[in-house]
Amino acid sequence: MDSSIQPEFGAIRDTLRALASDLLSVWLAIQVAEIGIAAAIAAAAANVAQRRVDLTALTMGWPAPARQFCRLLLANIGTVVFVLVIAVMHGAMLSLTWPSRSYLLGVAARLAIAWFVIAMVAGLIRNQFVYRLVAVFAWTIAALSILGLLAPAMTGLDSVAVVVGGLRISPLLMIKTAVLLMLALWAAKAAGDFLDRRVRATAELTPSIQVLIGKVTRLLLITFAILITLSTVGIDLSALAFFSGAIGVGIGFGLQKIVSNLVSGIILLADKSIKPGDIISVGDQFGWVTNMGARYTSVDTRDGREILVPNEDFVTQHVINWSYSNNRMMLISRFGVSYDSDPHHVRKVAVEAAMRVPRVMSDPEPVCWFEAFGESSLDFSLRYWIADPDNGIINVRAPVMLALWDAFKREGIDIPFPVRDVRMRHVGPAETPKD
Repeated sequence: MDSSIQPEFGAIRDTLRALASDLLSVWLAIQVAEIGIAAAIAAAAANVAQRRVDLTALTMGWPAPARQFCRLLLANIGTVVFVLVIAVMHGAMLSLTWPSRSYLLGVAARLAIAWFVIAMVAGLIRNQFVYRLVAVFAWTIAALSILGLLAPAMTGLDSVAVVVGGLRISPLLMIKTAVLLMLALWAAKAAGDFLDRRVRATAELTPSIQVLIGKVTRLLLITFAILITLSTVGIDLSALAFFSGAIGVGIGFGLQKIVSNLVSGIILLADKSIKPGDIISVGDQFGWVTNMGARYTSVDTRDGREILVPNEDFVTQHVINWSYSNNRMMLISRFGVSYDSDPHHVRKVAVEAAMRVPRVMSDPEPVCWFEAFGESSLDFSLRYWIADPDNGIINVRAPVMLALWDAFKREGIDIPFPVRDVRMRHVGPAETPKD
């Protein structure tokens, strides 16, 4: 065994021997029984408190932090009762016998206090998996510290290491890096969300600039979090040059689409060609831009579907932005009338009918064009503008068509339908072929 780690293993061995000797003592059994009684009392008290305390009614009207604190306190009330009962038992044992005969009670009390504090602090994390992970890890560190095993355990984990490209990697370094990186990324995400809300509340910025600032801010915060974490654990960034070539190759081959979509998203936000709220057509897809992510843009088609279009498609494909320079959008309704109708009168009636629909703009006003002499009708196209296409299109076209129908009925203008003449020609009986 390496002489550098012999003292640490010796300390652990001495602690285990001390615990083994305590197992043969009757006072250990008494302390274990007292701990069991305290746990039963705490469980019963927590059950009664959680059944009888109406936290919603009690904290009605309180500030959100106060309600959160009361919720966490009620959830951990059993631990509080356990600590109080153990403290009373420990004090009684100290007054009746030697302190060494109540050592386990003191350890149990300190472990319970550590768990209570960690649970109250970690309870602010909404993700249950992350909450349990943080709580268990923090309590393990606290338990090792209370038992006096933290320093030997850290030294033992650091004694086993491998060197890769000038970088010494040990289990302790990996654990510290993972924990600090998780905390740093969580802090970066929280700060990014806060700044994003503040930016979105600024009315002077356009939606595309708001999204661009939010994404750049998050990217910078995550980068700083990673760099600070690596510097904190003592990793020389120059030692990571060994991995830069592999990362570059990975980006060039496996991640090129992801990087392309990320860069395309930043380009779209910077040049404002596509922004949230725009009405676009990509290929045969038509809808409203609802969200622009790092990899894709969400397009709402208003029929229950939400299309996720890669950002690269907006840069490399033909895209129609119906609201690029303004929100006005022209719609066309085509119809035909009978040849008995006066086309000048039809145009006038159609324009007046469109003007009666609330969402149709009066400036520019609708126009009706006589387009063609059809087979059975005079063909017209009614063109009109709306200023709020994000509220829907079909719910404008349908009222316009109904207004045309009502106006034509009122003015006696007929809408023709194809008429087919079927002529029957008499054919004599077929001659019987002669033999």
